[in-house]
Amino acid sequence: MHAAIARLGGRRQPPLALAPLARGLGLGAAGSELGALPPSVRAFVEEGARLCRPRAIHVCDGSEAEGAALLAQLQADGLLHPLPKYDNCWLARTDPRDVARVESRTVLVTERERDAVPPSTPGAPRQLGNWMSPAALEQAVAERFPGCMEGRMLYAIPFSMGPVGSPLAKAGVQLTDSAYVVASMRIMTRVGAPVLRALADGDGSFVRCLHSVGRPLPLQEPLVSQWPCNPEKTLVAHVPDRREIVSFGSGYGGNSLLGKKCFALRIASRLARDEGWLAEHMLILGITDPEGRKKYVAAAFPSACGKTNLAMLTPAVPGWRVECVGDDIAWMKFGPDGRLRAINPETGFFGVAPGTSARTNPNAMRTVRRNTIFTNVGQSSDGGVYWEGLDEPAAPGVTFTSWLGKPWSPGDPEPCAHPNSRFCAPARQCPIMDPAWEDPEGVPIDAIIFGGRRPQGVPLVYEAFSWQHGVFVGSAMRSEATAAAEHAGKQLMHDPFAMRPFFGYNAGQYLAHWLAVGERAGARLPRLFHVNWFLRDGAGRFVWPGFGHNVRVLAWVCRRVDGEAGARPTPVGLVPRPDDLDLAGLPGVAYDDLFPVERAFWEREARDLRRYFEEQFGPDLPKEVLGELDTLEGRLRKM
Repeated sequence: MHAAIARLGGRRQPPLALAPLARGLGLGAAGSELGALPPSVRAFVEEGARLCRPRAIHVCDGSEAEGAALLAQLQADGLLHPLPKYDNCWLARTDPRDVARVESRTVLVTERERDAVPPSTPGAPRQLGNWMSPAALEQAVAERFPGCMEGRMLYAIPFSMGPVGSPLAKAGVQLTDSAYVVASMRIMTRVGAPVLRALADGDGSFVRCLHSVGRPLPLQEPLVSQWPCNPEKTLVAHVPDRREIVSFGSGYGGNSLLGKKCFALRIASRLARDEGWLAEHMLILGITDPEGRKKYVAAAFPSACGKTNLAMLTPAVPGWRVECVGDDIAWMKFGPDGRLRAINPETGFFGVAPGTSARTNPNAMRTVRRNTIFTNVGQSSDGGVYWEGLDEPAAPGVTFTSWLGKPWSPGDPEPCAHPNSRFCAPARQCPIMDPAWEDPEGVPIDAIIFGGRRPQGVPLVYEAFSWQHGVFVGSAMRSEATAAAEHAGKQLMHDPFAMRPFFGYNAGQYLAHWLAVGERAGARLPRLFHVNWFLRDGAGRFVWPGFGHNVRVLAWVCRRVDGEAGARPTPVGLVPRPDDLDLAGLPGVAYDDLFPVERAFWEREARDLRRYFEEQFGPDLPKEVLGELDTLEGRLRKM
């Protein structure tokens, strides 16, 4: 891609003025000159600037002065609004057309289509990614990027995913014309001078990330909520062979914070396959039992299915302690001892706000009360925020403004906060961050859990019979759709490994890579499990209390790892026996309601899964996964 950028940027453009990095922000001599950058970084910045033609360039140094200047500029531009009820917290409202990931316009760019996506059945809607040819991408770039930053600042963000210098970390450089993106990336990643020093001292390789909101100045039409975007031309493209990302038209998190889903999952999953590790859509937590024994667990849930709540869990059972390593992304590599070790490559939380409260996640509420950027939540007249499920009574006389900037009152038909509204907060502020959350060597993973929103039929928890069976369980994940992307809510969707929107290469090859990991010589593999917190009874009520009581399930998982808890086999996996799961003090919670394994339900599930595999994976489905489906159907026939 950068060769295409260089060609486009070289077409009859005036000479590029290499401006001091801080001039546009009024920071004086706070930053370095472009000439001081590592050669590979300087070349990328120059290519991007010649193509996009910004008025000036700012290379981010990560300093506090830079951060304060950015926030002041965003406030002056009317894009961020201060929230005086809290400490250094801000509210952004987006254009209503730019509120979620645009999966339909998110593509992988490879020479061969099959390297990106499996061959789906003709006529079946493709669910496992979108492909674009290199020639089509070059044309798309030519139609969008020349002059797209005219009148705006180009920010060059050197960032590290993972602790700088960690053997598990990777570097990136993002070029963007959005100060909102810079402010958010400063929270979500490690930005600035240490990254540049590491690049200069190393081989200089990094993931190239080019982003523009696509609204050059002067504007041809007014902005909505002062939020620049170009939804008609939005495109989020990944070139895994060249470790490059191109994003245009959207300023929303997952489309514009390119270190997050784009780098940390799509590009990183390809890097992981090539280099023999795993890049996954997983939380990481540490759990300590009453005897002081500690284990680390990773868990894969689709977006808005409780990852953050579980990662910050406050146990409802005395004696247990949970500490957070990360709530969204896990990069896992085998250590010299054969154990799978994981880092959270991010430094912040980009969490869904609605439903977060002192009851559901008190640690998140403590985390977001300072240094946080809220997006598309409601605002209260006393300088605070509001969203559905906040469960905080308002003081007398307090009024509310919705995410659309309109007066709002409880009982109004439209929600006060957008269903996908977010908080972007530094991880270091979470009161239960694990002491080893920034350990450059990572934490050892003892168990991996899969899960999703399944109102019927799927047990509260079960363990896979083997690593191969666990890969099948991960491939068979289904969940109700959420507001994190442009899908209708409550639609039941297949979401293998919670990676359906995030595969960086052919999903069939991804499953094969997981199977190969299980055959690694000398590997001490984690145990694999599946959970479902969302079972409902015939009246639509949840049959499991969830939240802090989920520690009861984690306790069984830990005891299974230690060989101290029993289980009974079912056709779908190993479930706790009645005496193995602590249900004491939970009136109305019945063991039989938590572990439904009904033949008719699972036969339908198996048929749906076979059709899904045939339609979406075709010949690229590993034979081992299909064999596990055959075996499941055989066990069901014997019920």
